[in-house]
This record gives sequence, C-alpha cells and structure tokens, in this order.
Amino acid sequence: MSKAALSPAEALKRQAAARALEHVRSGMRLGLGTGSTAKHFVDLLAERVGQGLEVVGVPTSEVTRAQAESLGVPLGTLDEYPVLDLCVDGADEVGPDLTLVKGGGGALLREKIVASAAQEMIVIADASKVVAQLGAFPLPIEVVDFGVAAIRRGIERSAREAGCQGLLTLRRRPDGHVFVTDQGHLILDAAYGVIRDPVALAAGLAEVPGVVEHGLFINLASRVIVAGADGVTVLDRA
Repeated sequence: MSKAALSPAEALKRQAAARALEHVRSGMRLGLGTGSTAKHFVDLLAERVGQGLEVVGVPTSEVTRAQAESLGVPLGTLDEYPVLDLCVDGADEVGPDLTLVKGGGGALLREKIVASAAQEMIVIADASKVVAQLGAFPLPIEVVDFGVAAIRRGIERSAREAGCQGLLTLRRRPDGHVFVTDQGHLILDAAYGVIRDPVALAAGLAEVPGVVEHGLFINLASRVIVAGADGVTVLDRA
C-alpha cells in the first residue's frame, strides 16, 4: 500500500514503525510482532533488507511469518536464536509504567515468549492506544480446550481477588467458529473495564490451572513509540 493510500490512522502507525526502524542495525536478531501496526514495521524492514540490511527475524505468529517470508525477510526460530537483540511489536493498550494489554490479534503467547527473549522491546502505537488506566480493551486470556467452564470459574475467582469483575467471552472468528491460536488454544476475552492492579491480576491469573498465558505485559516494554497528530513521542520506562 502506498503512503498516499493510507488512512490517517494507518499513517500514524506507519510513522511509529518508521521511528522504530531507526533502532535496527545490521547483524541484529529481531522479534517481529503481530497486528496492524507491527505489519507496517515488517513492510518497512523488508524495504531495508532489500537495500542490504542484514537481519534475522523471529515472527510471533504464522501471519507475520507469511508476511515476512513473502517480502524476503530472513527468518529463524527461538531454538536457533534464543537471545534476540530487539523485539518490535504493537499493543492494544499502553498504560502507566509501559504496562501493556496485548493479544487482540490472538498471538499473545508467542508475543510474550519472543518479547521475553529480547534484550529490548520497543512498542509502536498510535496515540489512541495510550491510556491512563488499563482495562477498556478486553483482556485476552489464553486457555487450553479442556475444562473451559472450570477454568472460567478459576479466572473469575482470581479476578475478583484482584479487584476485577466482568464478562468472559469465548473468542470466535468472524464466521462464528471458535478462534484457535497458533498453539491450538482458546482465548477468553475479559471485559473488566478497569484493571486497577495489573500486577495482582497477572499473578492471580498465572495460578489458575488451564490458563496458558494472559495479555498483561509487565516490565517487558522498555520504550513505546507513539505517533499522534502532534508528531512522534517516545515514552521510556522509568
């Protein structure tokens, strides 16, 4: 898609992606995120690869893998490259201390594994994603497909203990079929409205048998590049 054809929202995402690309150097091993903003980063990275930039990317989803492969970005796995120099990904919400809600695209498990393997995580987002308090975007919780009703009860109990309450919805695809992640799991989206204590909620969810991972990313992002009407702003974790 040409720059002239981008909508205002997509143009902001591309601006953030372009700024993140300034942190990429030849020889780097890169985690490649998933989602509409990360897609712009992969597009721009591919252009640089075509100009001679030498990198290896580790994709966080099969969608990103297919995109990167089609554009000629060299790819590897975390088994081949267990330590990455940099991970660039988007976010559904960016809260105080750069705590994130991620997983709207369904890739939160791989995204968190890749981000944790990186020496630095840069998040790219448009200004609408920056919030004073997390929770307006439903929190994705990845679960196994065995005993979902029991898992749901465990999630509800842990959420109440962390001061959260809201409807848990089994994610479905646009065609109505149940959404299944790249790892073969299901996702429950938790509409809490407000997450006052992300740390407590994350700890509680991690203790629920059957919960594989949740979309709270805490102490992972070191920098968030935000594109808005007034330009690009860089937020660094304190």
